Amino acid sequence: MDFQLLGPVEARQGERRVSMSGAKVHTVLAALLLARGKIVTDDRLSALLWGWDPPATMSAQIYTYISRLRKLLGPEVELVRRQPGYLIHINDARLDTSEFERLGRLGRAALAERRYEDAHELLSGALNLWRGPALANVTTFLADAELPQLEEARTTMLEHRIEADLALSRHQQLIPELVGLVAEFPLRERLRAQLMTALYRCGRQADALHVYQQGRRTLAEELGVDPGADLNAAHQAVLNSTLDLPRPPAATAATAPHANTPQNPGGRPLTFAPPPAPQAAPPAMLPADIADFTGRKAELAYLLKQLAPPRAGRQPVFRPQRMLITGMAGVGKTALAVHAAHASVQHFPDGQLYANLCHADGTPKDPAEVLVRLLRALGEPAAAPDGPPADLDELVRLYRTRTTGKRLLILLDNAAGDLQLDPLLPGSASATVLVTARARLCAVSGSHTTACAPMDRAESLALLAAVAGLRRIAVEPDAAAAIADSCGGLPLALRVAGARLASRPHWSATRLADRLAKEDTRLQELRFGDLDVRQSVLSSMRGFGAREHELLAELTALGRGPFPAVTAGLLLGIPEQEAEDFLERLTDVSLLETVGVDATGLPQYLFHEVVLVFARSLAGARC
Repeated sequence: MDFQLLGPVEARQGERRVSMSGAKVHTVLAALLLARGKIVTDDRLSALLWGWDPPATMSAQIYTYISRLRKLLGPEVELVRRQPGYLIHINDARLDTSEFERLGRLGRAALAERRYEDAHELLSGALNLWRGPALANVTTFLADAELPQLEEARTTMLEHRIEADLALSRHQQLIPELVGLVAEFPLRERLRAQLMTALYRCGRQADALHVYQQGRRTLAEELGVDPGADLNAAHQAVLNSTLDLPRPPAATAATAPHANTPQNPGGRPLTFAPPPAPQAAPPAMLPADIADFTGRKAELAYLLKQLAPPRAGRQPVFRPQRMLITGMAGVGKTALAVHAAHASVQHFPDGQLYANLCHADGTPKDPAEVLVRLLRALGEPAAAPDGPPADLDELVRLYRTRTTGKRLLILLDNAAGDLQLDPLLPGSASATVLVTARARLCAVSGSHTTACAPMDRAESLALLAAVAGLRRIAVEPDAAAAIADSCGGLPLALRVAGARLASRPHWSATRLADRLAKEDTRLQELRFGDLDVRQSVLSSMRGFGAREHELLAELTALGRGPFPAVTAGLLLGIPEQEAEDFLERLTDVSLLETVGVDATGLPQYLFHEVVLVFARSLAGARC
């Protein structure tokens, strides 16, 4: 059996192609093969088949596709059900992606040892396995998830093969191919540097310099960055007339480069950069970690896994560079992000940047103001306090230049929206960005979003005990449970309640529970020092007018149970569509939560306990 993914997804038995119809069957097969013998969960298969809108019969349909594949592929291949999903054992079958990686490894090793003819043969063999665009007959959901890394691997392999050909003096034949590749991939600096090399070795020095200037303009216009080390090295070598062929290895030497021939690691002939200058200490801007961080075990484990580099010897299927933590005001997004960041600092040797994107009153900061602070931390002279002001485009260019190629962790806290966030995202994939926001953002895909829900009873009590003291909570368990319920599992409210108990040793937990039980004064009780639950929730309503405040207050008549938009519309005296639009706006800023659908398929909405009390206080203030 021969499985092929580097083109249309196919299975072949000798010369016979196994007949499979429909994109979804091909998608299931491709997803299992790409997992390399690991379990693909039902949820993962559902997302790859139907995206965010799976049918109610999702499990039955997946089972049908698996059964169909079992019949088509026969006994040579094992399709195994193992909770919570399926896996495939292909045994002695051949998989073209595995062969592509094997030949690529051998080719890169030959290139590193300057066995250029062997490298050319091996790398060309790997590239010849491609029969067209990979995964050509699968769903867009699988293609969006897996195709980028396959295309990146192919393009990188192509760069290695061209490097071997340049070393074999094939620069004349390479120019047409490289011109097409640079037009197809105008931002890949290595391909542009290779075209410059080929042109220079053909006596076309002016054309080589033109290619550099064209690339420099493209990088500035598209990404706001300057050329990197490879492209600058090639440019300098053209100017210095040193872009010559690499010397062959000496007969008695192992693989050390000639003393007069600059070489990149791996035998690359394009290392012309000067010795690195001494580096300043990397930035360390993270806020102090939370000493008594409690709960969030599943969310923390997921974030730590995503922030960690892949294990040695393993190529990850996909490692996101942007992650979002979202949830309502006071739910502990920042605490989780800061704790995860501190636990992962060893993975980011070039430093950690932090910026709070909102002022104390909840109004968003100007991205230019934030960029100036980040650039100062990165040692950019143009961002000095006494320097001339720079416009946003110039700041973005400097920022992306400074972050290019660096393994940085960038924590952007309290993002107000995509327009604010976009200038703060680095252009380099080597930097990881962790964002917190109350609303979901387009800049971070849904699969890389961690939604923080309020804590359950056990986590709430653990946090309350961590702040107030275990003994204070243990001696009055019923009162502690009542406090947790009044706080609705909201970490900010629990911290305020715990801090009030800790600062008042003469108070019993019962006394505080009784005070919190009075709904009309609860928000006054949930205030301690700079911590204020009411102000935190109120900041979520930035951008809402007086009419929306009135509607939210009226909506509290529906109480603590779930309700659909039609019920809200009848209560508020507005059309159902207008009511649903208003409820969705509240949901977007985490003032309401959706809790599934009713029997008729209508979305159901629910107030959080603290938001309900807050909204009722708006009604009281209006009266």
